[in-house]
Amino acid sequence: MNRGLLVAMVFLGTCLTGCAGAVYVRTAPPPPRYAVIGVAPGPGWVWTDGFWDWRGGRWVWAEGRWMRPPRPRAVWVPARWVEVRPGQMRLERGHWR
Repeated sequence: MNRGLLVAMVFLGTCLTGCAGAVYVRTAPPPPRYAVIGVAPGPGWVWTDGFWDWRGGRWVWAEGRWMRPPRPRAVWVPARWVEVRPGQMRLERGHWR
């Protein structure tokens, strides 16, 4: 009995974890904000643009920031909202490639 419950909990946790990264909304985000970037804090730092995030049922601006690449020749891929079907948008979070 306990083994079956454990297997069910692991399965459910795996399913929920896989869904947690995707954010779907029915409205397009507001236009992007523009700001002065300024000077990098040091050599090799990369500016990552800000983006509109969906938090708590509303749009929230996530500020851009300076980051150091995790490895040589890494390239930052900015966050973007993609229309997956009419009236449904999905956030593809920024990441290093």
